[in-house]
Amino acid sequence: MKRRILLAAVAFVTSTAPAFAHLDPVEHGSLLAGISHPLSGLDHILVMIAVGLWAAQIGGRALWAVPSAFVGSMALGFGLAMTGLPLPFVEPAILASIVALGLLVAMAVRLETTACAAIVGIFALFHGYAHGDELGVAGTLPFSAGFVIATSLLHIAGIGLGLGISRVSAGRTLSRVLGGLTAFAGLALILG
Repeated sequence: MKRRILLAAVAFVTSTAPAFAHLDPVEHGSLLAGISHPLSGLDHILVMIAVGLWAAQIGGRALWAVPSAFVGSMALGFGLAMTGLPLPFVEPAILASIVALGLLVAMAVRLETTACAAIVGIFALFHGYAHGDELGVAGTLPFSAGFVIATSLLHIAGIGLGLGISRVSAGRTLSRVLGGLTAFAGLALILG
């Protein structure tokens, strides 16, 4: 039974293409466009959930410090994009973040909370830059508030998932499998 579920999950993840469609800020408003942005691409969803899962695996201060570091650094990256400063390798770094964070969860890596926050913070800089680079005609403040809200909610979902599955007997294994699937999905996006 477990093998069938795992195979179905792998088939689902590998057959899913990134949804690069975002709401038009003119048509839907800047706040809603900002909220929809992280929710409309598999790359965003996988990373945000992985950050929450990893924070749940580590526990303690990491539950709030690791996701907060991501959100703060993402806002900094957004600001960099708004200044027009170039940041190389944005898309490759975003794709690498899926694989790396998935592997960190899969291997249940435990580091000091500050080190974990630094790792997610580096990746978040690129995610934030991508948000700013794709701003278009949206209003800066409402759009940024929207993607911060959506990102935070995805982190909370990842933490909730991690804490929830930790209560079942195979929770540690299941969490690691989810990390592996995330890394595998990242590889599929890179190769796809």
